[in-house]
Amino acid sequence: MAMNLSHIIEQVGKDKGIDKEVLIKALESAMLKAAEKRFGPNKDIEAHYQESLGEIELFLFKRVVEEVKNPDQEISLEDARKLDPEAVVGDSLGVKLDSSEFGRIDAQTAKQIIIQKVREAEREIVYKEYSEKKGEIVTGIVQRFEKGDIIVDLGKAEAVLPRKEQVKREGYRQGERIRAMVLDVKKDSRGPQVILTRTHPGFLIKLFHMEVPEVYEGIVEIKAAAREPGERAKIAVVSHNSDVDPVGACVGFKGSRVQAVVQELRGEKIDIVHWSDDPGILVKNTLSPAQISRVIVDEAEHSMEVIVPDDQLSLAIGKRGQNVRLAAKLTGWKIDVRTESEAKGLSLEGLTPEEALKKEVEAEARRSQQSQEREAEIEEAIKKEIRAVSEKEAKERENAEE
Repeated sequence: MAMNLSHIIEQVGKDKGIDKEVLIKALESAMLKAAEKRFGPNKDIEAHYQESLGEIELFLFKRVVEEVKNPDQEISLEDARKLDPEAVVGDSLGVKLDSSEFGRIDAQTAKQIIIQKVREAEREIVYKEYSEKKGEIVTGIVQRFEKGDIIVDLGKAEAVLPRKEQVKREGYRQGERIRAMVLDVKKDSRGPQVILTRTHPGFLIKLFHMEVPEVYEGIVEIKAAAREPGERAKIAVVSHNSDVDPVGACVGFKGSRVQAVVQELRGEKIDIVHWSDDPGILVKNTLSPAQISRVIVDEAEHSMEVIVPDDQLSLAIGKRGQNVRLAAKLTGWKIDVRTESEAKGLSLEGLTPEEALKKEVEAEARRSQQSQEREAEIEEAIKKEIRAVSEKEAKERENAEE
């Protein structure tokens, strides 16, 4: 290897993005292997890169002894002093080997080792890069299909979108662009294996990070998310700024922001609700648009009994139980939905007629109060709308007069 290696190391390092020290170690290792093949494995040989010369220097080391018993690793004092007049017994004497003595086969061995080391370094770079991207969204091109899995070309690496991480109703063609979240990165004999997902709730959250500036900046926080991929999802949001409505921010003007997410998820419906640290209030929010009469919390069982008006049961449970399932996933609580009639029947069991009558009267009074409150809210909302229309008309008249 009489050529100057400095330029090659610099160029390969720049092209492949590999650290200079990694390439130098690869070259030293390659030369050492070639030297062992040329001179035998029992020799004490060391390889060192000499930057000023731009070459790998090889040194054969032997221990200075009075009587030589192992010629591969020992040298007599007499022979040692021919090389170094100051040599004494016990010294380790290094002699530079002529690397030009290496034949074509030795050079080929060195080349193979260098290629192998460069590949290992490249794989390590890819592994490190995508390990840092766990939980992030990446974009790639659908390359091929293998046993139901989708192989995606990410540019620097190949990724796999397993069948179980795909949304059932979605279909892709070869060459089509695809976005997914990095779920995991595993080391494999063929190189790092990047695992993608489109079904994870984190993918939904990251899409909102991309579409909603307030979420990206941390003004609005998505506290929890639950999905039935391809069908429906729920997210609970909270604002850290009293002037910003978290639900409105995520929905966007005329629903533009949430629709961008829905489009990426190919029609998956998304419910956005207000977060609350109170589990009872949170469950009420997550079961919307169903009206909730009351919530009975059982801390010991980590469960809730939700009482709804008789005509709200199907709305609270949802199609095939979807609404209540998503609410349970989002809140982390076991939820049991009952109608007021069912709850009344259970609550009156074992009571005397007088006690049962009293409970019915109290329940009717609560329902009447709730009804009045709802009517008052509706009336107030109508008044606000009328005021807003009046103000708008007044402004328009002023502008017209001007």
